[in-house]
Amino acid sequence: MLPEEFLYQLKQSNPITEIMGSYVHLMRAGSLMKCLCPFHSEKSASCTVYPHNNSFYCFGCHAGGDVITFIMQIEGLDYISAVRMLAERAGLQMPQEEQDNGEAKMRLRILELNRAAANYYYKQLTGADKRGLQYLKERSLQPEIIRKYGLGFAGEQWDGLYKAMTALGYTDQELITANLCSRSSRNNTLYDRFRNRVIFPILDLRGSVIAFGGRTIEKDGTPKYLNSSDTPVFHKGRNLFSMNFAKKSQSKRIILAEGYMDVIAIHQAGFENVVASLGTALTPEQCRLIRQYAEEVVISYDSDAAGQNATVKAINLLRAAGIRPYILRMHDAKDPDEYIKKFGAAYFRRLLEESGDAMTYELDRCKGSTDTEGDTITALHKAVSVLAGIENELDREVYLSKVAKEYSIQTEILKAQVNQEIRKKQASRKKQEWRSVTQSAVLRDPVNPAADHYPKEAKAEEQILCYLFRQPDALETVMQQISPEDFPTDLHRRIFEHLAKRLKEGYSFSFSLFSDSFTPAEMGRIIGIQAKYDSIDFSEQSIADCLRILKQKQINVLSASDMNDTDFSAMFEELRRRKN
Repeated sequence: MLPEEFLYQLKQSNPITEIMGSYVHLMRAGSLMKCLCPFHSEKSASCTVYPHNNSFYCFGCHAGGDVITFIMQIEGLDYISAVRMLAERAGLQMPQEEQDNGEAKMRLRILELNRAAANYYYKQLTGADKRGLQYLKERSLQPEIIRKYGLGFAGEQWDGLYKAMTALGYTDQELITANLCSRSSRNNTLYDRFRNRVIFPILDLRGSVIAFGGRTIEKDGTPKYLNSSDTPVFHKGRNLFSMNFAKKSQSKRIILAEGYMDVIAIHQAGFENVVASLGTALTPEQCRLIRQYAEEVVISYDSDAAGQNATVKAINLLRAAGIRPYILRMHDAKDPDEYIKKFGAAYFRRLLEESGDAMTYELDRCKGSTDTEGDTITALHKAVSVLAGIENELDREVYLSKVAKEYSIQTEILKAQVNQEIRKKQASRKKQEWRSVTQSAVLRDPVNPAADHYPKEAKAEEQILCYLFRQPDALETVMQQISPEDFPTDLHRRIFEHLAKRLKEGYSFSFSLFSDSFTPAEMGRIIGIQAKYDSIDFSEQSIADCLRILKQKQINVLSASDMNDTDFSAMFEELRRRKN
């Protein structure tokens, strides 16, 4: 556990509203703040920030915690790395007695190794083998953009990187963990993962090298692009290439390209606000990352069939994340790189300015061939499905009128079909929701499984813990009546034990007391306890009743296991009034 004074200064120097506000748009809600949750896709703000105790909680996905937990989740860091990041931001010195765990040390070693590898690849670019440099020149990349992105080259040697990194003191296991080397099944030796490839270092938002992408320079080399697999410091579904540059742009619009070369070509043409996914289709996590910095996205994927299919998927993911998608329409070029080479940056800027909204793009795709009446009917049915997916009624009316005019059909008839499709979708959604509800009744609680077997006791435990969060001075009184062994659920027992231990050690209460010993999911549950009972005042009598439940003393009222949380709390308040 880090010193209390240091943690206090860390939190005071990093208010959660300020930290979260740099990632999401916070809206005031009385004395609290709200935002669209950065950890799941939603259209209505369900994430609440509690400035008074420096915590947050999402009522949608149940993510929650303090400012340290938030950084752990949003940046994908372990506890010590998150603390270090906040300390650096605030200009605080990490305590010398910092207790770094094995995972944190490994992450730090991998980051150092990646930086050394990036430097090695960069130097190889101008070494004896000039094939990589020649390839970049043929792609019209300027020296300054090559330096800015730290592009490099991996030659044909099987163990060039391996020898260079082991000479610097890095171990075989570290090279394998970083996904820079693989072990041969034939002779058990290590060989370089990237060979005969131009290297694209992948940086996180703080500028640390977290992974690499490699493009073959051989005519028939396969695969064309080779990317790092997931490592302790890299998760390709959560990161975006060049986001470290794009986040600095003042624009509220981001250009989404398909690959490394498109991004670099667009950036070189003067557009810093460009990113690409990393060897995978766009993911919800990447969309939520984009939403932290932009309100609109211009999708500039390749014009081939694969690119167009990827565009449709990206449209749906971006909308789900609350981002408005636009589509770049290119002619006489298959991708942005080729377009810029052919027509220049000025024409590309005009393309961006003239990019159409995604709804028009989807409706245009419905048309296809309309040479016959059958083709027209098919196109109309597709358009009806698209129109039914527009949630805003005003927007839907505008596009509906446009489609009716294009197909020479009465607006009322088209509207009736669209409304029918909306009702079908609503019925299907309700059916799915009901299925989810009925299925969830038999699913175990993944964070606190024992709560399913002890529902009454679990609710009593929650209220006792919430009471102690608010009144930690009452711990001694509570512990005179119960011990940790009286808690039937493991998570609540560990929370109680940890709280008691820290308070006895002289720590003042804050939710940061739990950050170093509980997982992000468990931290979410801890903050959730506080959030669930936020508007309920606990009397001494109601807590006494909770204590009796844990001691297996029966209360002659309806079984608490049959009640919801509100009824359960109301029961205690009624008992208090009767006593008074």
